[in-house]
Amino acid sequence: MEKARPQWGNPLQFVFACISYAVGLGNVWRFPYLCQMYGGGSFLVPYIIMLIVEGMPLLYLELAVGQRMRQGSIGAWRTISPYLSGVGVASVVVSFFLSMYYNVINAWGFWYLFHSFQDPLPWSVCPLNSNHTGYDEECEKASSTQYFWYRKTLNISPSIQENGGVQWEPALCLTLAWLMVYLCILRGTESTGKMEQLANPKAWINAATQIFFSLGLGFGSLIAFASYNEPSNNCQKHAIIVSIINSSTSIFASIVTFSIYGFKATFNYENCLNKVILLLTNSFDLEDGFLTVSNLEEVKNYLASTYPNKYSEVFPHIRNCSLESELDTAVQGTGLAFIVYTEAIKNMEVSQLWSVLYFFMLLMLGIGSMLGNTAAILTPLTDSKIISSYLPKEAISGLVCLINCAVGMVFTMEAGNYWFDIFNDYAATLSLLLIVLVETIAVCYVYGLKRFESDLRAMTGRTLSWYWKVMWAFVSPLLIVGLFIFYLSDYILTGTLQYQAWDATQGQLVTKDYPPHALAVIGLLVASSTMCIPLVALGTFIRNRLKRGGSAPVA
Repeated sequence: MEKARPQWGNPLQFVFACISYAVGLGNVWRFPYLCQMYGGGSFLVPYIIMLIVEGMPLLYLELAVGQRMRQGSIGAWRTISPYLSGVGVASVVVSFFLSMYYNVINAWGFWYLFHSFQDPLPWSVCPLNSNHTGYDEECEKASSTQYFWYRKTLNISPSIQENGGVQWEPALCLTLAWLMVYLCILRGTESTGKMEQLANPKAWINAATQIFFSLGLGFGSLIAFASYNEPSNNCQKHAIIVSIINSSTSIFASIVTFSIYGFKATFNYENCLNKVILLLTNSFDLEDGFLTVSNLEEVKNYLASTYPNKYSEVFPHIRNCSLESELDTAVQGTGLAFIVYTEAIKNMEVSQLWSVLYFFMLLMLGIGSMLGNTAAILTPLTDSKIISSYLPKEAISGLVCLINCAVGMVFTMEAGNYWFDIFNDYAATLSLLLIVLVETIAVCYVYGLKRFESDLRAMTGRTLSWYWKVMWAFVSPLLIVGLFIFYLSDYILTGTLQYQAWDATQGQLVTKDYPPHALAVIGLLVASSTMCIPLVALGTFIRNRLKRGGSAPVA
């Protein structure tokens, strides 16, 4: 007899698993950046609209498919049509790419967490140079937080062409991160501003994209989670709950982030003014305490008119201090998580405590998302009768984690951060849009919307409202097509792809063109997942034709 499929202990476990997967690092370091870029609070208008017309409908669709088919992504779409097996394969490939690099963030989180117990925090001050006569030159030109990130954590190379070797400290942290994921997997399913920005089309496009990727659509994780539900589970209610909690977390994270932005900007502004005051006081032999923030501009004008020659010599060294420019500095991704936040933390009282709490939170978000990513890979593999007949689930899980960890060592090399950015920018964007577009078309027009509606009524005893049917059949697919065209045209119009490289001599990032081999990897990342859908469909067609030809009667 076929082994019974494991199930969640209760619906609440399923909801928490979905929330843990959906609420991830993007809520902390991507959404606040978009708010700042597109008018602050006004960005919530397109965001909420996209949540209603795109996020909740597509989330409900994936949960309903998983619960109805009771299989992972490959099996679920094969049940709808053998020609659609490639949709599940593409989801697994994208999830595999994501798992390879995403856990590196958790490795960095462990690295910073371990260093958070030091007093003072190691990123709070610049180290001395080799002669012990002053501070390290690279650190002085950058900042202590940037130096700790780029030199001590990444030991980054000047370009992507200089790979360097695997660094043992990040490699150990990555191994620890994968060990944590594997141990969690073994526990099993049972326990596991400006209103004119509204006229800016990019604000709407970025709102739709944020909703799309924040909920984790297209990876197959949601289908895998829902496949362990009781058929009668109310997945419609759970889709709404997960969507609302995910978006609420993003908004709450923005409030916290903006308060940190404000604290950091004010501190940097006051620090800048103090340096200007010290420079002018020493250069013109002014009395201590004479020059203050309130009379700084007045004294500067007086010195410039009274001592023009001397002031012209000092002028190049006078920094332009602006609170507005400090507040307008928008940062996302690792720059926000490991530079901006740490710069604010180092200036807080009891900074070690806040640092431990922050990086522990970051790890919880990262590991929760990683469990969803690995579930998207493992569920189709364990559902396969061929694979599961030879290997137990524990061995399959161990092999997947081991392979991902081994490949992930690439990101611990000196050029690893550059490859991390490539995977982060290009491994999933177009692929996921295509996957979810095919999913909606498959349910509504291949399987049949009426048939699917009848299945849901039989499972849950509830009638599907007109809202879900209109979103699935028309609005969401058209929106995804629009996003797909935008990103495709954006890639084409961008021309030569570029990246940000760290220049140690200047203590800042510089823009460089990707070399040919990096462009080849980018093309391979995009093609390897998107081509799964047509190639598997073509292979299924050829196999069916051969079967018919082989079974044709001999005349």
